[in-house]
Amino acid sequence: MPFSETAALNRSRETAALTQNGFAMLFVSLALIALAVWAFIAGVTPDEPSGLFILIAILAALAGLLIMAGFYMINPNEAAAIQLFGAYKGTDRTEGLRWVLPWLSRKKIAVRANNIISEKIKVNDARGNPIEMAAQVVWRVTDTAQALFDVDDYREFVTAQIEAAVRKIGSRYPYDDIEHAEVTLRENHEEVGAELRLALIERLSVAGITVDECGLTHLAYAPEIAGAMLRRQQAEAVIAARAKLVEGAVSMVEMALTKLSEKNVVELDDERRAAMVSNLMVVLCGEQEASPVVNAGSLY
Repeated sequence: MPFSETAALNRSRETAALTQNGFAMLFVSLALIALAVWAFIAGVTPDEPSGLFILIAILAALAGLLIMAGFYMINPNEAAAIQLFGAYKGTDRTEGLRWVLPWLSRKKIAVRANNIISEKIKVNDARGNPIEMAAQVVWRVTDTAQALFDVDDYREFVTAQIEAAVRKIGSRYPYDDIEHAEVTLRENHEEVGAELRLALIERLSVAGITVDECGLTHLAYAPEIAGAMLRRQQAEAVIAARAKLVEGAVSMVEMALTKLSEKNVVELDDERRAAMVSNLMVVLCGEQEASPVVNAGSLY
């Protein structure tokens, strides 16, 4: 049988524990103690003490004190795992004063939401560039038996799995893409966060833990390449802007020539058309304002 299937079969599963309402058992305990006091007084009041009443007093007092040892409190969003000499007997999630047999041990565990922000870790993205990443994760325990008995320390387990998942997601996608042709860590926060959450849920299921929300809180190039990558981004941005400017200029020149030809404003031969295209491209693509030269005579 494969190891994964064997591990799945050996997983703990949370079950409901057989416990009692604490207030009802508190009334029983107080009644037994009151009976013990009455029997003791009744046993020693006559000239000759009554051994039966004294025995009843002792037994009632011992029973009342024994019941007292079984009380425990469960706060909201808290649970208690019940064990008998190390064997798991169930989990009590009922809030308030509870009671269980005194020889059963109780181990409390919080089932409320927890928020953790991971440490910054260095990862190589899909293109091999070293980057720094950190994530914020909201998690909570859903199966107390798995959290307590299937992992050594479920809080440390969560921290370790968050780091592993962040490394895996960080190496799967590039940091950015100037052409916007693929999913990147910087631009596609929702997609990356959703995939990170699914990866964490799968990793933490062995510990009975689910993830409600997660996302990246820090994303940057590593310091050793940050300057070079900034210059590269600036160069790519300039190239993209120039390409867009040239594309728009060509479109405007084409439209101007088409309109002039359609409306028969002027007849242009190849040489005049080339000169007009050159002038328009200079005006439209130049970074500074063009200074026109007025020609009062013939073009030739």
